[in-house]
Amino acid sequence: MSDLPRRAVTRSAKLASLPLGFAGRTALGVGKRTLGKPAEMVALEIQQRTAEQLFKVLGELKGGAMKLGQMLSIFEAALPPEIAGPYRATLTRLQEAAPPLPATAVHKVLAEGLGENWRDDFAEFDDRPAAAASIGQVHRAVWKDGRQVAVKVQYPGAGKALISDFNQLARIGKLFGVLMPGLDVKSMLAELKERVVEELDYTIEAESQRRVRAAYPADDPDFYIPEVVAQAGNVLVTEWIDGVPLSKIIAEGDAETRDHVALLYCRFLLSGPKRSGLLHGDPHPGNFRLLEDGRLGVLDFGAVDRIPPDFQYRMGRLLRIGTLEGIDTIEKALRDEDFIREGVRVEAEELQAFLAPITEPFVEDTFRFSREWLRDMAARVTDLRPTNVVRQLNLPPEYVIVHRVLSAGTGVLCQLECEIPARAESLRWVPGFADESDAELVGS
Repeated sequence: MSDLPRRAVTRSAKLASLPLGFAGRTALGVGKRTLGKPAEMVALEIQQRTAEQLFKVLGELKGGAMKLGQMLSIFEAALPPEIAGPYRATLTRLQEAAPPLPATAVHKVLAEGLGENWRDDFAEFDDRPAAAASIGQVHRAVWKDGRQVAVKVQYPGAGKALISDFNQLARIGKLFGVLMPGLDVKSMLAELKERVVEELDYTIEAESQRRVRAAYPADDPDFYIPEVVAQAGNVLVTEWIDGVPLSKIIAEGDAETRDHVALLYCRFLLSGPKRSGLLHGDPHPGNFRLLEDGRLGVLDFGAVDRIPPDFQYRMGRLLRIGTLEGIDTIEKALRDEDFIREGVRVEAEELQAFLAPITEPFVEDTFRFSREWLRDMAARVTDLRPTNVVRQLNLPPEYVIVHRVLSAGTGVLCQLECEIPARAESLRWVPGFADESDAELVGS
């Protein structure tokens, strides 16, 4: 992390620059309107410049700001390609360029967590990290009983940096409102902060992984969840699994393999809440492996969302209404769930035109996810005109991680260019999606 801004003063100054820039652009906009420039054109210009500065600053910081930038896919989706493209490239470059934690620092974290004699727990330990992320890195090792294990070590100071960034970002939440006027930004930021605080706690991650493994035992025909071997402090030791990364299947897999993996990937994300009460909150391709026996191995349970049965049913019912009912019923359901906040008006025809393609995968017996379809979806939300209905929609706090998973998961399925029975999987695993007759057909 040494090549990225770390000092509190530097980080605070960068984040503080955001509202100052917004104030300057707003004043400039007032001046342009006074000179006769169309108000809509001025508003669009302010939104685009605000978005550009916002993501530029977030992309330059590692910690809470960078993680927030990664998580807020709803904002990225609402940006034109000329802004979102460089932003994505910045995040990728930062992650790839992040220097590994020195071995001495890794050993210190291990000693703090496992004790001064931590080496006694391992037959072998590789000081070179096998993988790195925004708040920690993973080392390969051999546990004292001979098992191959993955040792997750959190960066010293990562927690403090994350919380500091979120506290700063909470003060400038109105900037996000410029991009999405219908959004309750304050509540969404509070939810994101709570989830990230949990992600810092490896005790919670270990508990979540054990819970998911209990719901998907070792003899599960479709999935394999690595066993938690040990956890203490900022150290988490889990079983190591080998397999073909999902990213490699996306790049090189044949159609049959891509369809097989896509079906399991979709099934895991949909079945998680019903089987374990948890939703895997980071469906990045790097967290999935195709094992030799054809099963899907799943990694990283730091970001999860607890989905109680009543909320599962509400989500399923909303999805069913969106696929089967008329637009008036759909709008009422969206208002009931606070996707359309009180006092916000939307045009029914625009709402219907926006939602219809999104519900397509759950209408037909099988659906082909493709990059072309995803580009069409993206085009519907990258239009920053004030009349675009997506800008009037809210994202209720309890749906924040659900939205993240739905967006990212759909993106992965489209990268796989697959054809799968998404509707049948929803009928089987999502309570509330099937009506009584459907439930009888699928045996749920």
